[in-house]
Amino acid sequence: MGAPPAAVGRDSGEAMTTPAPVSGEAYPMGFTSETRSNYLRGGLTFGSAWDDSVVSGANGKPVSDESYSIWPTISLDQTRSRLHWVLAYNPGFTFYQKISARNEADQNFAGDFKYRLSPHVTFSLGDTFRKTSNMLNQPNQDLVQPVSGGAFGANNSLIAPVADVLTNTGNIEMTYQFNANGMIGASGTFTNLHYPTQSQVPELFDSSSKGGSAFYNHRLSKMHYVGATYQYQQFLSYPTGAQSQTQAHSAFLFYTLYLKPTLSVSLWGGPQYSDTKQFLLPATQTWSPAGGGSVSWQGKLTSFAASYSRRINDGGGLVGAVHSNSADASLRRQLTRNVNASIRASYTQNRVVDAVPLFSNNGHTVSGTAFVQRQMGEHFNLQAQYTRLHQSYSNITALSFAPDRNRALVTISYQFSRPLGR
Repeated sequence: MGAPPAAVGRDSGEAMTTPAPVSGEAYPMGFTSETRSNYLRGGLTFGSAWDDSVVSGANGKPVSDESYSIWPTISLDQTRSRLHWVLAYNPGFTFYQKISARNEADQNFAGDFKYRLSPHVTFSLGDTFRKTSNMLNQPNQDLVQPVSGGAFGANNSLIAPVADVLTNTGNIEMTYQFNANGMIGASGTFTNLHYPTQSQVPELFDSSSKGGSAFYNHRLSKMHYVGATYQYQQFLSYPTGAQSQTQAHSAFLFYTLYLKPTLSVSLWGGPQYSDTKQFLLPATQTWSPAGGGSVSWQGKLTSFAASYSRRINDGGGLVGAVHSNSADASLRRQLTRNVNASIRASYTQNRVVDAVPLFSNNGHTVSGTAFVQRQMGEHFNLQAQYTRLHQSYSNITALSFAPDRNRALVTISYQFSRPLGR
């Protein structure tokens, strides 16, 4: 989320922020003391994990295994008078003790670019790419997947077992503050989900989405923002020998309250219209309500974010677009000078839009992650993490063999940071 507006008067002419429902960005989970820019950061992490559901055995039961991972990382965060950009690259290599055929090499890249073309026009561009064989195999996952307060975003709720998967999410946005308290903006988004080895994920399918939106944002006062947005989205899913397509039109009103620079609350809602074509069946059209809300608090020793949304979204691997109900919450706390802890909980219910009973694979995902981290000196830290995952979906073999999954991870990291331009 963009920086909240400063405490200024209604007609001050200060730059406005883009509220969370239409910004396309996630809430930060770092403490205020960790939000420094103009740094080059890097490091190396070694981890050992135990997972009780790596593959399905000959008897159909899940097989557990231990793994060992190494994650080098490097990131660059730089701010200039008109420019702010962040680049992060985090490859990974994982070796399984029993099932060496599942050894993996991961790629993780994230970039965010913001440029102020003029005092009142800002251009933003962001992209995140991930190649992995285990979506749960990430160090410090609570910060890797922060809570989103947006009205639109990819459906990442389905977690395949240890199987090759590529995901890519991108967005582009331009905003124009045309007077002291008025702003308009336009944006485009795309997502892509691809399983290179389909035999590893029976009844899960590739999918993609693209869309464009426009919004109007008005500042009533230093604390109150209201606005409206329209978005068109196209969701595609690629079941074997067929294709499912849903086009969705959404019109939402939104409201954001900035209680202080690091504490905000947002609400949004409105109607959605969808047009779906599946498997040579007649097209179907539906109207449905959509809405949600979110809260973010970034403090000196505590950070908290939570969100809820009800909307039409991509299937995330299901046979078509879905009616999605999703709730996320994340809490991070500095316990002592050298110890911090975090918990994250997530629930998503997915119901395929206008699916015929034969292809219906509705269900839900519940997950929770907890970790504790201890800083050891200036450059080293030790972290322990536990994840519990439950998935219940009908007619999906890839998930039914292990509906419940437990994973424990211990890592030790070396990290460094160097100031830029100082």
